Amino acid sequence: MTDKNSPAPTPVILVGVDLGGPHFDADLEELGLLAQTAGLAPVARITCKRRAPDAALFVGSGKADEIRFMAEQHGAVEVLFDQSLSPAQQRNLERHLGLPVNDRTLLILEIFAQRARSFEGKLQVELARLQYISTRLVRRWSHLERQRGGIGTRGGPGETQIELDRRMIGEAIKRTKERLEKVKRQRNTQRRQRERRDTFNISLVGYTNAGKSTLFNALVKARAYAADQLFATLDTTTRQLYLGEAGRSVSLSDTVGFIRDLPHGLIDAFQATLQEAADADLLLHVVDAANPDYPEQLQEVQRVLAEIGAADVPQLLVFNKLDAIEAEQQPLNLQDTFELEGRQVTRVFLSARSGKGLPVLRQQLAALALAHAQPGEPGDPGPELAPVPF
Repeated sequence: MTDKNSPAPTPVILVGVDLGGPHFDADLEELGLLAQTAGLAPVARITCKRRAPDAALFVGSGKADEIRFMAEQHGAVEVLFDQSLSPAQQRNLERHLGLPVNDRTLLILEIFAQRARSFEGKLQVELARLQYISTRLVRRWSHLERQRGGIGTRGGPGETQIELDRRMIGEAIKRTKERLEKVKRQRNTQRRQRERRDTFNISLVGYTNAGKSTLFNALVKARAYAADQLFATLDTTTRQLYLGEAGRSVSLSDTVGFIRDLPHGLIDAFQATLQEAADADLLLHVVDAANPDYPEQLQEVQRVLAEIGAADVPQLLVFNKLDAIEAEQQPLNLQDTFELEGRQVTRVFLSARSGKGLPVLRQQLAALALAHAQPGEPGDPGPELAPVPF
């Protein structure tokens, strides 16, 4: 139920530019979901095709005039681009349109800022935002302390406001990095303790809204926040999962979801959190099987895993949301293999919501946990993800 006292969502126009890339979203569906997640209300959408971005306005002056007219018609008070804008393009567009202009990168950063709950998560988001804003220095940082140059003041005689802002942001970045480094050392200590206990570590990874947190809750009977929205989970949650079939417990971690064009600053800032995936013994790669774009989403997750050094960690594919697949498209078997970057990987179909297919997944996890507890001869590469008969 909507809170009557909560402010009305900000009406925005969504803009997408097809530059000939493979992942252009002609319906701006994902950008619309991101906007709604951030508390915005898309009132109109506009797309265009260009061979290359316009250096000054990204879309060119004619299309910019069309956007301004559409904003007046629909009462929009902000314009949101699906692509990243340069600081100069953003400034020029705001002057031309007479409205605030933001891009996909800042939108994702704002969502992360709203959703982060842990101390580490908040630090990571703050670092990413600082690094993003440091190249722009626009009015969004009006909360920064304003100082004038002069004798006895921090800035020194005649130091300009932009120099002060740069210095303050630079110092804030340095402080945040130092605090994150301390948190990272604490995480490494906890990780070494788990390694000494010979724990089999499993990390849930996947595109945002694939159902990772729902699966996490179903497996460990936890109450981690899960919702049908983008970036419902930002902070890593780790629980012990007892596998009766193997007679032992394993460590299961739920991590932040990935998304197309995830800002590199966020990947860098979330390195400590994403390290859980890089250091895992097994990745449960959760895929929204009911989404027609799942092949592109799967490849995007693979790209980010490679960036964080987790490309070589064994994977088990979990095609989730079986209950949302049409009857005629239901798989014949709940378990098969799937070719992933030239390798055959075990795939399990299930519905984390209804529980269908969960016993098959638990059998797979139990077999792998047992193989991990009983390694082979020296030089043995370890357990392969071969299908477990059931």
